[in-house]
Amino acid sequence: MGRDRLTGKYEKMLSEIFEVELRKMNAWQAWTYLIDAMAIGLSNALDPNKMRWEKREKEFYECTSHLEKDAAANMLAVVALALEENPAQDFLGNMFMALELGSHWHGQFFTPYHLAAAMADTGIDEQQARDTIEQQGFTSVTDYACGAGATLIGAVEALKKQGIDYQNSVCFTANDIDRTTAQMCFIQLSLLGCAGYVTVADGLSHPVEGDVLFPREEGQEFWYTPMWWSDTWKTRRAVERARHGRQGISGRTRHDDMPIRSD
Repeated sequence: MGRDRLTGKYEKMLSEIFEVELRKMNAWQAWTYLIDAMAIGLSNALDPNKMRWEKREKEFYECTSHLEKDAAANMLAVVALALEENPAQDFLGNMFMALELGSHWHGQFFTPYHLAAAMADTGIDEQQARDTIEQQGFTSVTDYACGAGATLIGAVEALKKQGIDYQNSVCFTANDIDRTTAQMCFIQLSLLGCAGYVTVADGLSHPVEGDVLFPREEGQEFWYTPMWWSDTWKTRRAVERARHGRQGISGRTRHDDMPIRSD
């Protein structure tokens, strides 16, 4: 399983949790259950949508019924520690490749973080971002085929270098057609304190419609990060409603203010 590629302590810790699950199921089933349970744990902590919360809560218990006790919680803790120690990495994407999951599932491979970060670093127009923040209080960054989130994580690092408050002044949005991959991105953005959402959809042929602060949930599955529900972002949405009303909000073009896109 590519254990020779697992050199860091957190990589080895996650691998140990993962390999226990392989006694009962195949690698992809184990990874899917673990990622799903981790994502739901983060989502349901704050998401106020009762219908979505109840559906995911049932799914959480279904996932964890197949796993060792506290396996998902322990794995989430490892990911959190890894990103706390080094936020400039695509930890879950790297683990996905190191455990050789990509070659066994639809031939899926992720762009190495250093390449994704370089694209993000050169793709962000600092002056445009600052001007947009000055005009409307925030800007936004999107990735229409996000994978595990490498490009958006690179964008976080680029914004930090530019001295931009990425947690309170930037809305991160992402899409991926694969549910587990989208959840990996959601987990990492959540742990980095990014405000925004990840949708399970083909972002190129079926993009999210509506204003970036008020997306229309029309068939896509939405995963809102915990920071999206923070007082800063709830107040921002309330102010926008008061300023524009429903008609004004729906009439604003969703992607006008995005300084970076990755393909």
